Amino acid sequence: MTGTFVGMPPFPTAARAALADTQLRHNLAHATATIRDKRARVVAEVADWEDLRLAGAAVKDRALRDLDVQLVRLEEALTARGATVHWARDAAEANQVVVDVARAHAVDEVVKVKSMVTQEIGLNEALQAAGIAAWETDLAELIVQLGGDLPSHILVPAIHRNRAEIRDIFRRRMAEVGKPAPADLTDEPAVLAGAAREHLREKFLRARMAVSGANFAIAETGTLVVVESEGNGRMCLTLPEVLVSVVGIEKVVPTWAELDPLLRLLPRSSTGERMNPYTSTWTGVTPGDGPQEVHVVLLDNGRTRALADDVGRQALRCIRCSACLNVCPVYERVGGHAYGSVYPGPIGAILNPLLKGTGDPQTDSLPYASSLCGACFEACPVRIDIPEVLVHLRMKVVDAHRHDRVPKPEAVAMRSAAWTFTKGGRLRLAERMTRAGLGLGRRFGASGWTSARDLPDAPRESFRDWWRRTGGQG
Repeated sequence: MTGTFVGMPPFPTAARAALADTQLRHNLAHATATIRDKRARVVAEVADWEDLRLAGAAVKDRALRDLDVQLVRLEEALTARGATVHWARDAAEANQVVVDVARAHAVDEVVKVKSMVTQEIGLNEALQAAGIAAWETDLAELIVQLGGDLPSHILVPAIHRNRAEIRDIFRRRMAEVGKPAPADLTDEPAVLAGAAREHLREKFLRARMAVSGANFAIAETGTLVVVESEGNGRMCLTLPEVLVSVVGIEKVVPTWAELDPLLRLLPRSSTGERMNPYTSTWTGVTPGDGPQEVHVVLLDNGRTRALADDVGRQALRCIRCSACLNVCPVYERVGGHAYGSVYPGPIGAILNPLLKGTGDPQTDSLPYASSLCGACFEACPVRIDIPEVLVHLRMKVVDAHRHDRVPKPEAVAMRSAAWTFTKGGRLRLAERMTRAGLGLGRRFGASGWTSARDLPDAPRESFRDWWRRTGGQG
C-alpha cells in the first residue's frame, strides 16, 4: 500500500484480510489498551467530566448553527492581521492553492505538521505530481511515509507497527531521503526518536515553506491553534518563511473563551495527558517573528453536505481525539486500513459517508462496520452519538439501493416478507412451512450464520393454531 486509499475494497473484504494478520492484531491490542488505560486515569481526575463534555458539545454546536457568520468573521480577522484567505470547495481546489504558493516561491520541498485534512485531500500526492517533496515531521507520520504505508489511526498513524518494524524501516529508508539512521540503531523508543530527530533537523533548517492544519480556528481574532506532543509542529510554524494552513470549515470556534473546554477535553481524550506539551497559536503575520507570508485555505470538501444532514451534522463536532477508535472492539481487531480512509474507526464509519455521500460500495459498507455497542458515544468528549448516526446512515444506504436493477439479498428477503405478511393465506402457508424451512436453512443456507449463532427451533404450535385451540384463553 502506498500513497492513497483509492481502490480499497469494501470493509467486509478488507476486514477479513486484516483479521488474518496476527501480528497486526497483537500490535493493535497492546497499543489501544495502553491508550485506554492512560485516558481512563486522567478522565477520572475530573469530577465534572460529563459537564465538560456537555460544554464542549455546546461550543461546537453553536459554531455549526451559524457557521456562515463565523466563517466570515474568521476571514475578516485573518485578513486584518495580514493573512491571505482562500476558499476551497473540494480537494482539487485546496491542493492547487498550496501548489501555486509553492511555485510562486520556487519551492521544491515543504515540511508538514501532522494534519488529517491534508491527508484527506491527498496533498502529498498533489505536491509530488508538481515536483515538490512534502516531508512529514510527526514521528508516526514519518514512519508511515518512510514505510510507503498508509495511516491507520487518527492520533497514532503507525499504531499497526511495532518497534522492530520501525527500526527496520528507518535503517532501510532514511538514507534514501536524507540523513541516514545510525548504523547501531536499536528498537528502543528513545533511540528511534533520536534518529528521527537527527533526520528531520536538516529538513527543518533548510525548508522555506511549511504546511499545517489546525485543531481550532478562533473567529474572534483569526487565531489558528495546533496542539501536539513532539515539538515538530512548533518548528514548522516558526522557522519557514511561508506558511500555508489547510483548515476544515468545521474547525471554527467563535471566541477564545469557548476554546477553554475543548483544550481541556482534547488532551485527556487523545493522549491521556492533562494538557498537551505544545499548544501553538498564531494570528496572521507578525513582522520579524515567524513566517512572513501566511495563507489559510478554508476547505469544504463535503462538510456542507454533512451540515445539511439533521442527524449526521453532529459528526462535525469531532475534535479528532481518536477516543472512539481506542474503545471500539471492531477497530481493535481489524485496524484502520480496513476502513479505506484517513478517518478510520467509528468516527470514520460516519464521517466518510457524510462527506462523500452514498453510492460507492466501499463507503456504503462503513456504517455496517460496527456492533452498535455504544462504547464510542461514551468515550466521545463532545458527545457525538455515533450509534445513532450509524443507524441513520444505514437507512440512507438502503434507500439509495431501493431501485437497483439487481436487488441485494436482504432487499429480496424484506420484499418476500412484506409479500407474505400482507395476506392471511400466505402467512398461514409460511407458518406451516417454518419447521421444514429452518431444517433446510441449517443444512444448506445458514451455515455462515449458525457457525457463530443459534438458529432457534420452530415453535411446536403457531399463534393461529393456539388461538384456534384455546380461543385466546390459556
